[in-house]
Amino acid sequence: MLGTEVRRAPGWVSVASFVSSFDRFVVSPILVLVAASFGVSVGQAVAIASGYYLAYGLCQPLWGALSDRFGRVRLMQGALVGAGVAGLVSALAPNLLTLVVVRVVAGAFFGAIVPTSLTYVGDTVSATHRQRALSDLMAAMAVGTAIAAAAAGVTGQLLGWRVVFAAPAVVALVSAWGLRALAEPPRATNNGVAASFRTAFRNRWVLVVGVLVFVEGGLVLGVLTLLAPALQAQGVDAARAGLAAAAYGLVVLLSSQVLKALTRRLPRWALMGIGGLALTIGYAVATVRVSVPTIIGVVVMLGITWAFLHTSLQTWATSIVPEARGTVVACFAASLFIGSSVAAVVAGPAADRDQWYVLFTVCAAVAAVLTVGCVIAYRAYTAHEPGPEPRTTEVATDV
Repeated sequence: MLGTEVRRAPGWVSVASFVSSFDRFVVSPILVLVAASFGVSVGQAVAIASGYYLAYGLCQPLWGALSDRFGRVRLMQGALVGAGVAGLVSALAPNLLTLVVVRVVAGAFFGAIVPTSLTYVGDTVSATHRQRALSDLMAAMAVGTAIAAAAAGVTGQLLGWRVVFAAPAVVALVSAWGLRALAEPPRATNNGVAASFRTAFRNRWVLVVGVLVFVEGGLVLGVLTLLAPALQAQGVDAARAGLAAAAYGLVVLLSSQVLKALTRRLPRWALMGIGGLALTIGYAVATVRVSVPTIIGVVVMLGITWAFLHTSLQTWATSIVPEARGTVVACFAASLFIGSSVAAVVAGPAADRDQWYVLFTVCAAVAAVLTVGCVIAYRAYTAHEPGPEPRTTEVATDV
């Protein structure tokens, strides 16, 4: 396979990315069901999501360095097996504490998949065809997100939340088997895990992008977890709340196609501005009232933000230190999901007290600051770093 020109990600890499994205987004529509099952509050049940995101993020640097050292395919196979086993145990959890623990384990293993698949594409697909390959991966993840949000609510309502955790676990194990036929791509000579981190963090822009994506992760993924519970607090059932949240994946899918048409026309900082503006507007609208239309509006804006702002930050991250790409991308993802976890924990009390106005007002204000920060930082990067591309020529995928 690696002896000929590769133009897209292999099918099983896309499937692995799909199931990783699916597993990450199944929690939101079933939080209320889990809370009711174990007799706890929604704020306590949020630990299922925040623990998952925290493990997902904290393990990223380790996975990135290990993939640089031992190979992309081997790492994805081992992680999928671990995630599959943890998912099956999640479906059998007898209490909330056990469920939180095994979801942490599942998050740690699933955290290896998307950044490693992104790096695999960077290793195997030429720059000429990389945009389409990365866009195909984004499409697989967006479909996983949309199906997760829709199916989790309906399935949880009809069959129970345990089935929701078991389904992606089975797909993860099948994906691990499917990846066995892939050859390891060639990698730059690596002197070890410590050397990868030293190489990555010598560049100050790695730290700048990490801070920006930490805030973005909190605003997008962290708060996204609470949107379905926000509707359920107003009396909307889990199935309809999940369907409302499913709009996120669909909008990401559609917005990514629009983004592809704009990449040759607009500089990357302008794309960041569009994504950040959508984020700000979405939360500003949600301060008016929590209802199905306004939450769908927030979800739509979050999808636009992910396609325009997040993929621009991701593409920026992949270009900063090519010789330690796996480590840099993994650290980027770590910041993203640690930010998600922190935001979910901080926002949990507001969810318990039904203080949605306060939560969305704070989010709108922080989103405005983030937008300005991203634009200024990227323009400074292009002005001072040698050889950066003034326009977006690649569309990065989701991590």
